Amino acid sequence: MIIVLLKVRALILMNKNDIKLVLFLFIISIVLIILFKLFQGNGSSAFVYHDGVLVQTIPLSHNDRYVVTGDNGEVVIVVKDGKIKVDEENSPLHLCSRQGYISNTYESIVCLPNKIVINISNDELDAVVK
Repeated sequence: MIIVLLKVRALILMNKNDIKLVLFLFIISIVLIILFKLFQGNGSSAFVYHDGVLVQTIPLSHNDRYVVTGDNGEVVIVVKDGKIKVDEENSPLHLCSRQGYISNTYESIVCLPNKIVINISNDELDAVVK
């Protein structure tokens, strides 16, 4: 009850400029989220790293199961409908397999107990360095 009263009091103490600032930041946040969602890209392949070293490149175009060896044993990776996830792994809390499917280029699966990282990328070039 006290927290609600403090929040109401804070709203009452806001002047017009504070309200304008809050609305401006809210609108900018919504616009950025919409732009981010519009220009997000689905990846075409996934790169699997073990301890920072690329061990496998997996195309997301065909459904299949892959096995990669991590620090705690085998990690089973499943590709289905252009999405990828860790299906089975040996870690104490099984957090890697709980992450679920990913398909966008800004998403990653990080399995710290096994030192496995899965990144998604497009086949398109971002830049060429000479």
